[in-house]
Amino acid sequence: MSEVKRNYPGLPPLGGWYTEEEIDTVVACMRDSMDWRKGFGGPEIAEFEAAFADYCGVKHAIAVNSCGTGLDISMMCLDLEPGDEVISPAITFKATHQAILGQGGKLVLCEIDPATMNLDPADVEKRMTDRTRAILAVHNNGLSADMDALQAIVEAHPHPKYGPAKVIGDAARACGAGYKGTRAGKAGWMNIFSFQTSKNMTTLGEGGMITTDDDEVARRARSIRSFGAGELHWGTNYRMIRLQGAIGLVQLRRLDEMNDLRRNRAHRMSELLSGIDELTLPTEPEGYHHIYYGYTLMVPEDWATDKRQQLMDWLQNERGVGTVVMNCPTYKQDKLIASLGFDPTDTPVSELTGERLFCLSLHPLMTDDDLEYITASMREGIAVVKG
Repeated sequence: MSEVKRNYPGLPPLGGWYTEEEIDTVVACMRDSMDWRKGFGGPEIAEFEAAFADYCGVKHAIAVNSCGTGLDISMMCLDLEPGDEVISPAITFKATHQAILGQGGKLVLCEIDPATMNLDPADVEKRMTDRTRAILAVHNNGLSADMDALQAIVEAHPHPKYGPAKVIGDAARACGAGYKGTRAGKAGWMNIFSFQTSKNMTTLGEGGMITTDDDEVARRARSIRSFGAGELHWGTNYRMIRLQGAIGLVQLRRLDEMNDLRRNRAHRMSELLSGIDELTLPTEPEGYHHIYYGYTLMVPEDWATDKRQQLMDWLQNERGVGTVVMNCPTYKQDKLIASLGFDPTDTPVSELTGERLFCLSLHPLMTDDDLEYITASMREGIAVVKG
């Protein structure tokens, strides 16, 4: 390739895109808030919650200021006691597991299925004990976890005091994903979404949402996010702001449009990368609707770590094509989690998968020319690494 090196971030800083409608909406909301009788209070957050609940097909949606704080709330609602266990995939972003540790839970790492990058139900069942209080699954990189399989497992192995463990979904990367005729956010005790800047929709860079059909969970979550309002328990300020609610309403109306284009670009990427022996491409099981927050590839086992890094470095340095590892096991990301003494032999499949996977730059606004440049660069990079 002789053309000038381009610039494609491995994880684009803005996952979707904004239109004049978002700009006009935020300006109008700010102008309305200048009335000293109103300030930054207003109906937009409640309207956003109602619209999001309807979108996911649930009774309740509770807006929060980030997915991280939403995950914290999910663990608070369990009232974990010393020794209580929460099973979660070894491969995820560290915030998933920090929420468990922050509430005193015992983190039990579980294998992922390398085909889906999600929890392996068979391995989950092996790790169930009479201390298991919850499974904190992850809808990884835009593909829903198998929530029905996880629910069947907890019902077959009930906790001696609390009954079936709760199945919770970390849906940070799955806004708009589909699962067996429903949307991510419906199946499970609760699900927690992210509207951080790189996600498929964003509320001015940060924000999150909790979805649930459980009235008690909704009541408690609303209380925790606002200094324990009306309840005899701790709370703080995890609230979303009015401008975010206003923007969220617009982004939500446009979400399927943005996701459909992202899927189109991902499928085109797969067409262009097909037939490369050194790459395992993303999969979409029957009955699922993948929204490709991350376009996840894997290199062969004998390329793990070193050759993978050579390929990623070559793509970035020589062609300006970014990549990102989403993710290695969390004990390699975070000192606190590492200090708990997890051993790679505890989850060997996830350990090896974390050394093989990487995500290739993808955005819904990429043109066919962009995709052809990126995939041609990939083919050239693989040839260089092969020697």
